[in-house]
Amino acid sequence: MELTVHFFFNLSLLIVILFFGVLWAEKSKRFWSHQAIFIILLIISLMLCFIFTYRIEGSNVVFDLRKIPFIVGSLYMGFGPFLAAFIMLVRGFFGIDYGFWMTVLYYGGLAILFWRISSWFLKQSPKQRVLFSVGVTFLFSFAQTFTMGIWHLPHSSTEVWFAYLVIQPIGVGIISYIIEEIIMTIQLRQRTMKSKRLEAVERMGAAISHEIRNPLTAAIGFVQLLQNDSISKENYTQYLSIIKNELKSAERVIQDYLNFSNPEIKSMEPLLLQEELEQVVQLLQPLAKRNSVKIVSMFSPGEEIEGDKQKFHQCLVNIMKNAIEAMPKGGILTVETESTQTTVSILIKDTGSGMTLEQVTRLGEPYYSTKGSKGTGLGITVVYSIVRAMNGTIHVESKIGEGTTFKFTFPSLTPIFLEPEIQETEKELVMS
Repeated sequence: MELTVHFFFNLSLLIVILFFGVLWAEKSKRFWSHQAIFIILLIISLMLCFIFTYRIEGSNVVFDLRKIPFIVGSLYMGFGPFLAAFIMLVRGFFGIDYGFWMTVLYYGGLAILFWRISSWFLKQSPKQRVLFSVGVTFLFSFAQTFTMGIWHLPHSSTEVWFAYLVIQPIGVGIISYIIEEIIMTIQLRQRTMKSKRLEAVERMGAAISHEIRNPLTAAIGFVQLLQNDSISKENYTQYLSIIKNELKSAERVIQDYLNFSNPEIKSMEPLLLQEELEQVVQLLQPLAKRNSVKIVSMFSPGEEIEGDKQKFHQCLVNIMKNAIEAMPKGGILTVETESTQTTVSILIKDTGSGMTLEQVTRLGEPYYSTKGSKGTGLGITVVYSIVRAMNGTIHVESKIGEGTTFKFTFPSLTPIFLEPEIQETEKELVMS
């Protein structure tokens, strides 16, 4: 049983190496590095087989499992000639004798055969590949036992037969099955990712098409009205204004898509946070007034971050506008800042309807909008893209019926603790 235990231990090491090789290949992104990883994996496996050899006392016959990595690498990777050359090289260090020339003849012939049939082998079904690998291992193991003349060895011939005709085919079968499962998993993952990409593109295309078609349809309608010679000058001016607004609406959708596709910020500049926030709050006051929303501002003076002014304003406008629209019956929108030694955070809180955990999780998907058919989801996606480009992060908390809090965190250019300056802008708005 000593030979059997020895072979099973060696086989377990080969399987462990295969596992770590798969993890290594999983982290690698380039095809050429995958090939290099598998070559290194096979060489390490062959070296282990040479290290964990089993020599029968009273004879010059040495048993090992080098056939397993050789057959697997030759059939699945097409590395037969390279592996055979490596085996011959290592075997040569043990002496140029009868065993060396048998190794050259045996593995040289197998390398040429496997190299010729490797492309045919890979075209077969997974089940056929596993069965073929096991069958080939059994046949050549059977042939090798005769060339070694094991019946003349001072050792249990039954154990040797078992080691060569059972353990080696089983080892090749196990490793082949693992490889097939890995291949199937990778292919399934690739198909799933491709399907998700196509689904995202289709939904985004449909959403963008819908958003652009609506203002263009309205604009075309009013252009047709302008062709009427009997139209009054007052209506003419009104229709032109409507057409202009609709075209601007279509332009905004296109710009959102362009910002989503290319969120890279080419030029960064220091931004005084209080000043930028006050500008955005002032800009949104009319919209807040129409929705009976009171804006409360609490800013820490002197805080600076680095970014693009126009894109930063776009982020804040998108989030605050959504927050105001989430409070159609009125509410409070709080905009405040928090500072640490290295970061500065902007908190935008509303007292609106809030979102579910699923809605919060899906925020940022290009085709997902909490507004249903009224939105494309591109606005919030652009926000996420720009914040990432400015080396910032976004954290969202929300509860149904209680409101939502967006927390933007950026690296600070002024790591100084300052007391926040409370500037409460209250607009007592009359609900009409």
